[in-house]
Amino acid sequence: MKLLTKEILNKLKSNPRDNINNKPYLKLFNPTGSATWLISEIEDDGDTLFGLCDLGHGTPELGYVSLKELQSIKLPFGLKIERSMYFEPNKSLSEYADEARNNRYIIS
Repeated sequence: MKLLTKEILNKLKSNPRDNINNKPYLKLFNPTGSATWLISEIEDDGDTLFGLCDLGHGTPELGYVSLKELQSIKLPFGLKIERSMYFEPNKSLSEYADEARNNRYIIS
């Protein structure tokens, strides 16, 4: 599965930089674990993503992640990181972050 469609890429590029009030238009997840990423921005390099990152350790945080690194992760059973095809953001990244900090994981 392609992690980043042209439509999602355009939405991420249209979000203003360094604004936690942006909506995250991309949700990525580990299908064999609890890691989840809600992404709201992409840098001009086409690789650096910004969003809410939850590796499943109870400490979700805002930060940067490499698209290439996520694409290169090899999971059990030949699986890879996947994109949620039906994710539609209903709040800003900062609202997701506040909720995730309170619950110790991303709720989307």
